[in-house]
Amino acid sequence: MRHLRFGFIAAPLIGAIWMVVIATTVAVSMSFATGEAFRPQILLSLIWGALSGAAMMALGRSIAIQIAVSTAVVALTLIGFGPIVLGETTSGLARIFGAVALGGGFAISVASMFLEFHKGALTRHEFEDGVIRFLTGFGYIFFTAIVLIPFYVMVMTSLKSQQALLQNPLDFSIDFSKGWGLFRSYSELFSDFGFGGYLWTSFLVSVLTVLITLAFSIPGAYAVARLRFKGQAAFSRSILLIYMVPMIVLALPIYIAFSMTGLRNTLFGIVMIYPVTTIPVALYMLQGYFRGLPAEIEEAGLMDGLSRLAVIWKITLPLSLPAMASVSLYVFMIAWNEFLLAFMLLDDPSKFTLTRGIASLNSSEIPRQHLMAGAVIATVPIMLLFLGLERFMTKGLTAGSVKG
Repeated sequence: MRHLRFGFIAAPLIGAIWMVVIATTVAVSMSFATGEAFRPQILLSLIWGALSGAAMMALGRSIAIQIAVSTAVVALTLIGFGPIVLGETTSGLARIFGAVALGGGFAISVASMFLEFHKGALTRHEFEDGVIRFLTGFGYIFFTAIVLIPFYVMVMTSLKSQQALLQNPLDFSIDFSKGWGLFRSYSELFSDFGFGGYLWTSFLVSVLTVLITLAFSIPGAYAVARLRFKGQAAFSRSILLIYMVPMIVLALPIYIAFSMTGLRNTLFGIVMIYPVTTIPVALYMLQGYFRGLPAEIEEAGLMDGLSRLAVIWKITLPLSLPAMASVSLYVFMIAWNEFLLAFMLLDDPSKFTLTRGIASLNSSEIPRQHLMAGAVIATVPIMLLFLGLERFMTKGLTAGSVKG
């Protein structure tokens, strides 16, 4: 690796690889956004990326050099010799926007990667700094893409008409001239498929699951963390053993038991079985937090004449609100997204949870855009809930990591 620790070698190498990353990102993004042809050209990306990196290394990383590199990439792309090949039918505005995004994005980002680079030999710190900047940028783009592209395709498909999907299933652009007609699939889900009832059922089941889980996991986790009894250590270590058994293995016994007891196809049965899947993880999370709370605070309460239950209610639980908030959010998401048990135990459409209702849309008789609209309806609420309460979840998950 030592021979790479020279600015005039590392800069063209990183520039070449980064141009491939940027060209691929811009091509995919523009193809999804416009429905027109944008294709990355790997060989030309490597060549122009290496030359651009060498030029920025030799001439400097000033704004003028960045503008010059960006302009050169834009010009090469527009005349057909750039890192991206544009289709013959691509509109002029889309061609210009894609070329500018490519040139500007590359010049600005690659200049930041060369902050520690110079023409001579690089120290290990300088070389690693450039590599880390490259890997950080690649990680942001890669993980953003694998999260956003499926969601984007799902949303865009839900806004399409059946005719548009049949004409070009890979065209994910939007015709805004339709106005509110874009949301026809969503309105039909609520008016014709009863999705309002599915949402309410999922919300009710999820909230009840959270309450039941907390009711069992709080005293259980406190007992494991604070009380001393025979088998305490073994119980603490074996809490998560239930997850070693795949749910699909338990599906048949659960189905038989619920059918024999009349609990199948009832919300009561769903509310009974969901906490079974959430209580172990809630126990595990809460016991770690309880162990991190100073025992002296509870001992002071006991010395003041409070009972053990009063100590838990007046001292431990108020101090544990961040952990309980994170556990509640995590349990709610598990219950909201649960599919296997709902699919197996519910047959009556009037009792469907949201995931079970979406599965009923997976039919050749129902347009594909309705299925995607249902997936959006199931995803967006839980996504907004997570983003709104994410700070509580992060705080709760890390609060018990340091004792005292």
